Amino acid sequence: MRFFPSLISEISSRKPLMTKVSQAGSTCGATIALLLASGQVSAKDMPDYVNFQASYTGEAAANVNGGQQRGSAYAGQLFVGADFDMEKASDWKDTTIHVAVTNRHGQNLAPKYIGNSTSVQEIYGGQNSRLARFTVEKHFLDGQLQVEAGRTVANISFLGSELCQYFQTNSACGNPTFVFRTSNFTWWPVSSWGGHAKFWLNDKTYFHAGVYEENTPHQASDDHGLDWGVEDSTGVVLPVTLGYQTTWDNDDYPRRYEVGGWYDGADYTDPSKDENGDYAALSGNDYATRNGRSGVFARFEQTVLRPDLNSQRSVTLFGAVLTGTSGELIEDFYFKAGFVKRGTFPGRDKDTVAFVYTEQHYSHDAIEDQFILRNLNEGSGRPASMQAMMELSYGIHVNDNIRIQPNIHYIVNPDQFGDKARQEDLSDAVVLGLRFDINLAGLLFQ
Repeated sequence: MRFFPSLISEISSRKPLMTKVSQAGSTCGATIALLLASGQVSAKDMPDYVNFQASYTGEAAANVNGGQQRGSAYAGQLFVGADFDMEKASDWKDTTIHVAVTNRHGQNLAPKYIGNSTSVQEIYGGQNSRLARFTVEKHFLDGQLQVEAGRTVANISFLGSELCQYFQTNSACGNPTFVFRTSNFTWWPVSSWGGHAKFWLNDKTYFHAGVYEENTPHQASDDHGLDWGVEDSTGVVLPVTLGYQTTWDNDDYPRRYEVGGWYDGADYTDPSKDENGDYAALSGNDYATRNGRSGVFARFEQTVLRPDLNSQRSVTLFGAVLTGTSGELIEDFYFKAGFVKRGTFPGRDKDTVAFVYTEQHYSHDAIEDQFILRNLNEGSGRPASMQAMMELSYGIHVNDNIRIQPNIHYIVNPDQFGDKARQEDLSDAVVLGLRFDINLAGLLFQ
């Protein structure tokens, strides 16, 4: 999940696009109407109390070699949102209301052309128009404690990164794919009930914890984010983080270090076994429904080179390791590493070069399930137990509101989770991509 500017740095249907956006967008309109009806805010004063946001992100990708077959796909996201400063509007001290609506449309290159289950278009997912966020944020203790709750998702508050705006692959961005493949960690733009609290131990160190209702029932393409019932949910996800973070304002070499984990108390499907403990592919029984799994992570971002402290021309290194600690998991562990170079050629201080490498290492049971199915389908060979994905991108800063980013991907051992009837391994794939970001609010209001 991302758009430009990046939400993470805080946080196609058959109907016509604008009709669908207006359906979910009625919540944003209702919030504005409520402020006006209160008598404390006039229409002419609304810009003082409301920070309007709008953006469009498009991601095109084409498989040019290897994988399943050659082909191309395009996915996009229209984002419209607003932050309401309730202290200015209604004298609610240190309180902000966040509203966000998305329309995601287009197709996913991965299943049909690459042949794997991890997309190279991270903007794909939750296709439809949706109310993605409707929360109240409150600060206490002079800002030392920040609390937010409402209709939201976990991945805009945990395991996200501002660096993700420089990539297109879903293996690393908007969050490490491991957390979604091994838990019910909720993801943008499929909202459910949730909230989080961040307590700053000092100006750089924080403890962060959250609780989010499992949102699987809301992931269907006909869900618009307006069904707020909880009767179909099977549990909650609890992420926690201890972190150290600096910025360009308080550090010559900005950095972030985090350790943490999560507990997923919702139902999930066993990757290989039935209720009797036998391989479901052999017994013919349904895969067992389990409950409860967990994982831990460590990650870092560190600026290591900055020749001119009056400029943000720099090199930032980053990396992450995630692994499971309980439950029956598809993956054993995940690794990510890369860099972002801000500033390239003379006069191109805001252009970027970025590279990321990820590895997903699958569990024995998950690969054994695929191996059994391959033999039953008269295939040969044991599926690879690891998939590596890498991306190299160049970001062109056209102006403060438009960014264009060509990229190239190389995928080693395209996985078989999306096509368990496959009879043999696929060859490594080469994908060409193009991402562009348009800050519509900047174009319209600045």
